[in-house]
Amino acid sequence: MPTALVVTDSDWVVSDVRATLTAGDWDLEFLDDPAQAAPKVAETDPDVVIIDLQVKNMGGMAVVRDIRATVTGDDTPRLVMLLDRDADGFLAKRAGADAWVVKPFSAHELRLALGVASPV
Repeated sequence: MPTALVVTDSDWVVSDVRATLTAGDWDLEFLDDPAQAAPKVAETDPDVVIIDLQVKNMGGMAVVRDIRATVTGDDTPRLVMLLDRDADGFLAKRAGADAWVVKPFSAHELRLALGVASPV
């Protein structure tokens, strides 16, 4: 069963990610403290980390960079950012995210970003 760590403090993001991935037998863990994301990734080794663009007082870019600096090599999970607008794709790319989707996202868009659905 694939595992995903979701870093967000938004209730609707939690709800939408849960609705999208629980049908696919994902093991989900939610974290609302962005400063704990990198240690949590190092400890639990998820397959994917889904990171909201802004979580509390830390930007998603900083979370991605922190994870990349902490977890290296083959242990690095796929990092997917949830963006507020299309133009934020530039920020996600500069931060080192593997993929991103713009909120609000469809289940299909999220699954594509996670690499678990084929394009239509």
